[in-house]
Amino acid sequence: MSKFINEIKIQAKKYPQTIVLADGLEARTIKAANIIIKQKIAKLILLGNRDQILKLSPLLDHPNVQIIDPENNQYSQRLSQKLFELRQHKGLILTEAQKLVKNPYYLATLLVYEKLADGSVGGANQPSSEILRPALQILKTSTSASTFFIMSVPKSKLGLNGNFLFADCSLNINPSAQDLAQIAIDSADSFKFIFKKKAKVALISYSTHGSGKGESVDKILLAKNIVQNQRPDIIIDGDLQVDAAIVPLVSQLKSPNSKLKGQANVLIFPDLNSANIAYKLTQRLANAQAIGPIFQGISRPINDLSRGCTVQDIVDIVVVTCLQSHRQLTINTIAKIIAVPIQV
Repeated sequence: MSKFINEIKIQAKKYPQTIVLADGLEARTIKAANIIIKQKIAKLILLGNRDQILKLSPLLDHPNVQIIDPENNQYSQRLSQKLFELRQHKGLILTEAQKLVKNPYYLATLLVYEKLADGSVGGANQPSSEILRPALQILKTSTSASTFFIMSVPKSKLGLNGNFLFADCSLNINPSAQDLAQIAIDSADSFKFIFKKKAKVALISYSTHGSGKGESVDKILLAKNIVQNQRPDIIIDGDLQVDAAIVPLVSQLKSPNSKLKGQANVLIFPDLNSANIAYKLTQRLANAQAIGPIFQGISRPINDLSRGCTVQDIVDIVVVTCLQSHRQLTINTIAKIIAVPIQV
């Protein structure tokens, strides 16, 4: 386990949150739930049949664990009505909403929407689309939603002591320049929130400072200009090849005038194809820890799991989800305070 995960786990324990584990009957999820409860990382809601879950792990009969059966539970009527109200303008009828609420991913998202839980994690055996669909249908997006992976490369001095943020690895197939700029902005903010350090953002390309031409390079240059205009506080550069972005010596040769100086810690890829390939190669060839995909740009934390995830991956995603939830609660509280006139 990387050092930074231990550090943010300490933070998460300070602000206990209630997290839904949508895959309540999945073996890795059951093992992760036991670790989370034992280490007092979060309170949990597991979705699944109570008898089956407790047969797999009697230890989950615990005061900090609530088990909700998607087929029959006390929230079904309330959540079906809410889903119908949210989606009737799209043609959803009440009977269809009642069926959808039995889907654990819709149920998990609605529990978070209704503030019966603070966040959710799921998808250990399902493609990302199964988790994304209800999240995007039910929860408001603050800008445009995207995802990132935290990549922690052992024994590396690149990035932030071997730690990087890669985006967008699982949602936007071919983002526009505006989308790419928003992904870069959200990723820079996510990096600073998680690591408490300044993000250094590289827009990755097959080209470095005009060495190559093409639509992808043009898109990257436009995205960089948008970020610089909207958020001049963000350190960003591109177009950059990966080596010029993260290796100081190569940067001196290829991009001597770059603000990043080969010290990028946030890598923004031009499309989903390159991003997904890059994170999986880094994970497998460099034996890197890959935590994600983690969603950003939605109003409340709903996070996905790779189908190849380990038990520890699930625990780590829950830790990050707890921190995201606490961050959102803090932002909402500040917003309410600002909105209230001061009485004199």
